[in-house]
Amino acid sequence: MTKPSVREDKRTNLDPYDIILYPIMTEVASRILEAENKLVFAVNMKASREDIKRAVEELYEVKVEKVTVMVTSKGGKKAYVKLHPDYKAVDVAIKLGIL
Repeated sequence: MTKPSVREDKRTNLDPYDIILYPIMTEVASRILEAENKLVFAVNMKASREDIKRAVEELYEVKVEKVTVMVTSKGGKKAYVKLHPDYKAVDVAIKLGIL
């Protein structure tokens, strides 16, 4: 039996609905959506890349290839979620009603 890491002890178990706050759809985000198969979300500041990946896969029933996060100058956190080539970001955006 191994001792849990410090990171696991401090991590709060967030619900997927608490991790993904809302999708972001700007002109730049729509270009990224179509060209790079990526979705952009505002996410909880406490969420890690693994948390975001798990939440997107669970909420939208897709396979995530990569998650890139960015803390904005206004104090928010954005996640750029690249979907597996088998899934289309455009289809998820239509399902969300943002496209």
